[in-house]
Amino acid sequence: MISYEQSKKILKKAKIKIKDEIINSVHSLNRLVSSNVYSSINYPTGDNAAFDGYAINSKDTNQIKKNSQKKFKIIGSIAAGSKPLKKKIKKFDTIEIMTGGILPKGFDTIIPIEQINFYPNKTNKKYILINKKIKKHNHIRFAGSDFKKGEIILKKNNIVQQNHILAFKTLGIKKIKVKKKINIQFFSTGNEITDKDNVPSWKVRNSNSHYIKNLNENFLFNFENGGILKDNHQSIFKRKIKKMLNNKSDIIITSGAVSAGKYDYVPSVVKTFKLSDYFKSVAIRPGKPILFAKIKSKHKVIFGLPGNPMSSVACFRFFVIPYIENILGLSSEKPVRCILKNSFMKKKEFTRFAKCKLTTTKDGKIEVEILKGQESFRVKSFIKSNIWALLPDGKSQFKKGEIVDCFFPNHFNQTLI
Repeated sequence: MISYEQSKKILKKAKIKIKDEIINSVHSLNRLVSSNVYSSINYPTGDNAAFDGYAINSKDTNQIKKNSQKKFKIIGSIAAGSKPLKKKIKKFDTIEIMTGGILPKGFDTIIPIEQINFYPNKTNKKYILINKKIKKHNHIRFAGSDFKKGEIILKKNNIVQQNHILAFKTLGIKKIKVKKKINIQFFSTGNEITDKDNVPSWKVRNSNSHYIKNLNENFLFNFENGGILKDNHQSIFKRKIKKMLNNKSDIIITSGAVSAGKYDYVPSVVKTFKLSDYFKSVAIRPGKPILFAKIKSKHKVIFGLPGNPMSSVACFRFFVIPYIENILGLSSEKPVRCILKNSFMKKKEFTRFAKCKLTTTKDGKIEVEILKGQESFRVKSFIKSNIWALLPDGKSQFKKGEIVDCFFPNHFNQTLI
């Protein structure tokens, strides 16, 4: 049995190569960009109005004194989406302009509509009246003031979020280069596992595969359910691994059959293959029997997760997910640092993944409660939880008020980096 830290070092070293592909940017949500994405235009593309109002040349107001006023002739109106005005601008001209309208050459400032006085009146608008000097560049969105041509929109090795897709569409980015989705093939194991709805007391519904399958949009992988391997399916499992070596699968994951029981054949079958990296059993709770193996000279790996629901879930979150992050080139996750609301005891030599409830106080402190029901078969406490606490080895007692590292269960903590 090795420590959790030792297992992480093995996982980090045993990388497999994932190729790139070009995809439509509008379909890139939760994909990892493998090269920088640059803006091909200035945005805004032209100087435009930030408010509804009237555009003037500020120089025309330089000689206007207090208690006097000057008439500016209204020469037209510009709406958002209208072609730029090419009309020659004369001194003391003004033009009505709507928010988003392109500012014509010759005008350099905008007076908001709320500040306008009309002549002769509001129903007969021929002029606007100005009685003071107006500064230039008021209420204008300048070309390139948001994005300059060639500016980075999203750096490589970052995950595309909804806000990035908005930027891609705004800036006309149609195609981007991303890492291909990792292909995971998943097998449940055991005569007790069933996909049927009505089950007797000696059977267990196949829930682990469905939990992991429904993470695939958040965790950058394609999921294929390989079905259920029975207690006497050693030879079938071996054939599945051989087939994996020649198909598009990158990772095989099993749930169950990794402990030390009579029918726990996953380790013995895996060890019949030539392996470059391997571990079996890690000092963690839940999930101690976990297995990892990298096939020698192949970009293929196998994870053997324990069968108990929380063991399988925790091992996927703290072994498979960090492995995926590493092979895709993502930065290591930053934990959410929380104040412990209650004391907790564990075995000193084990790392503990604890189901927790995160809350915030009125004064903005982030607190976390370690819930009752931490056993690996208990699902109720997992439903109540919204975060995992990672309690490292080397320490048995964690006291109320201590700071602990926490990780969200259903997505990367990448937004905290």
